[in-house]
Amino acid sequence: MLINMTTPSPTGFVIYALELHTVARFYARVLLAKIVHADATHQILAWDAGELVVHAIPPEYARGIQIQTPPVPREEQAIKPWFKVKHLLDARWTTEFCGGVVCGEVWSGDGYKALDVCDPEGNVVQLREHDH
Repeated sequence: MLINMTTPSPTGFVIYALELHTVARFYARVLLAKIVHADATHQILAWDAGELVVHAIPPEYARGIQIQTPPVPREEQAIKPWFKVKHLLDARWTTEFCGGVVCGEVWSGDGYKALDVCDPEGNVVQLREHDH
């Protein structure tokens, strides 16, 4: 299903997932994004701040991966993306409702509040609410 992808996104990110639909639904809800493309191996989400591609892990690589419930943060990953959200408290609640885990407390940066969370498969990301 393709929904109006006429303008390229200024920025984007790819996250690999065992459970494509679960992870894509998590990010769509937390980021208030729209799924603009979906097929058997990809779901592309778009919102005003960018684009996220959730890509299914190919079966030959997925065999040895096990996801725990609740998810255990993959703190050994070499990268932690951050995403702008409208309301950090809403995103926190949505994270937990959609199978993710909050990793710590809200903290303040220069012009924003931030919170680390992990998605249903343990990928750690940071959510930021910018000061108005």
